[in-house]
Amino acid sequence: MSKFEEKTIQSETVYEGKIINLQIDEVELPNGKTSKRELIKHPGAVAVIALTEEGKIVMVEQYRKALEKAIIEIPAGKLEPGEEPALTAERELEEETGYGCRKLEHLISFYTSPGFADELVHLYVAKDLYKMEDAKGPDEDEFVELLEVGLEEAKALMKEKKIYDAKTAYAIQYLELQAAAR
Repeated sequence: MSKFEEKTIQSETVYEGKIINLQIDEVELPNGKTSKRELIKHPGAVAVIALTEEGKIVMVEQYRKALEKAIIEIPAGKLEPGEEPALTAERELEEETGYGCRKLEHLISFYTSPGFADELVHLYVAKDLYKMEDAKGPDEDEFVELLEVGLEEAKALMKEKKIYDAKTAYAIQYLELQAAAR
C-alpha cells in the first residue's frame, strides 16, 4: 500500500442511473482508521474545441438543470460503452453543431472532480470544419443553440458568467495561450 492509498474494505452501489452510478466505499486510511467515501462513477466524456476557418470557436448554448440556467459551452458529451473518445468527439460535434471535421487532434485528458468522481474528459481540437448535409441532430432531450464566437468575445462571455464551466474555460485559456505564442 502506498503512503496515501485508501484500501477499500467494502463497496456498496446505492444508485445506478443513465449517466452516473453512486457508490459508497468504506476505506482503510493510511493511518489505519476507517472512513466512508461517496463516489460518482461516470463513463467518461469528450469536449471539442471546434475552430472555423475564420478562427471562430463553435459553441452551443443550452440549459443546465443542475445550475438552473443556460450556459455557453464547447460541444461535449459522454462516451458510449466501448466507444473510442475520438469517435465520440466526432459524433458530438455533428449532433450538437451540424459540423464535421477533417482534422481532429487529442489535446489532453483531465479529471473533472477527482475528490468524488472518476469522470475523465478527453479534450480535442477540431479543424478544417465543414457543414454536414444530413447531420444527426441533438438527442431528443437536448436543446441547443449554435454560436460561433471569437476569442475576445469568448473571454467577455466568461466575465459575464455566460461561459461558466471548466472544460470551456480550459479551452478558452488554451486558445489564449496559443494566440500569445504566435
